[in-house]
Amino acid sequence: MSAFARVQGLPEFLFGHFRYVTTNAMVSVAVAAAQARYPVLLFLEGAAGFRQMNTFQIEHLVSHGYIVVAIDQPGAAAAVVFPDGGHAVSLTLPQFRSMVKPSYMPGVSNAARTGVLLPNGSTLPDNSITPYLAQDVSFTLDQLVVLDRADPNGILTGKLDLARVGVFGVSLGGIVVGEACRREARLQACLVMDAAMSTDVVKAGLQQPSLWITRDAASMRLERQRAGGWPEAEIEAHLTSMRAVYQSLPGEGYFVRVPGMFHSNFTDVPNWTPLVRLWGLAGPIHAQRAHDIVNACTLAFFDRHLRGRPASLLDGPATQYPEAMFESRRP
Repeated sequence: MSAFARVQGLPEFLFGHFRYVTTNAMVSVAVAAAQARYPVLLFLEGAAGFRQMNTFQIEHLVSHGYIVVAIDQPGAAAAVVFPDGGHAVSLTLPQFRSMVKPSYMPGVSNAARTGVLLPNGSTLPDNSITPYLAQDVSFTLDQLVVLDRADPNGILTGKLDLARVGVFGVSLGGIVVGEACRREARLQACLVMDAAMSTDVVKAGLQQPSLWITRDAASMRLERQRAGGWPEAEIEAHLTSMRAVYQSLPGEGYFVRVPGMFHSNFTDVPNWTPLVRLWGLAGPIHAQRAHDIVNACTLAFFDRHLRGRPASLLDGPATQYPEAMFESRRP
């Protein structure tokens, strides 16, 4: 958490209690024997975050029979430690914003492009860092093929159903998820949480069944009022780019808006400390209620499109979540 605090400009003592936090995770546990193989999901976190930022969501999916692989991308994650002991820290948030915005805001130039090196020592290949980060998704899929054949730890060998693979991400991770799904045919279901779609994705569209979970413009403006950020141009780019891709889908798709959610409500952040709400970083919706809605939609989506199970929730309106606005497209 020290790297995360440093990148966010927050004092480390705010996260000192994390040493006492426990989850339902255990190390090196054998895969359940209920099924021969399990569908696989990839998760991408937001800028300067870390792969455990959506533990609420990942635990829910794992408890329902999915193997979830969370990726810390060097340069994007707050810090990444490599097997040889080396490490990479995140680029600064201003650098990241200037390298990501050109992918989804036409006319915005990449002010950080000149003189900024990527974690592998090369320069930015395009006008945005998004295509570069999307390559990590394909690389991870390649590595999972190897792991399924022979896991050195003897845990996942023969357990990964790589014919049923989905991907989900939040914020920067959601932007990258869209680009990865545009490029990678092995991804069969695409879930984007509160993230703009790149102009390339808007232009080309997506072929996979896709779900967007976001909020309305009024909630974004309320977040700006309480915590800053979210200028009108950003709100417009986020909402219009997501809807454009949704409306162009050739097959099934879903668009869910939950009023009262702020950006942090799509992650574990509201559970970290009561100060998050006092600082105006979490929305008026109750944190657990927001997570319940996200979890219900996430599970229903992947169950329908990776397991062929009924998922009437996605077709809305949902009586158990009357505050959420559901839209769906069926061929």
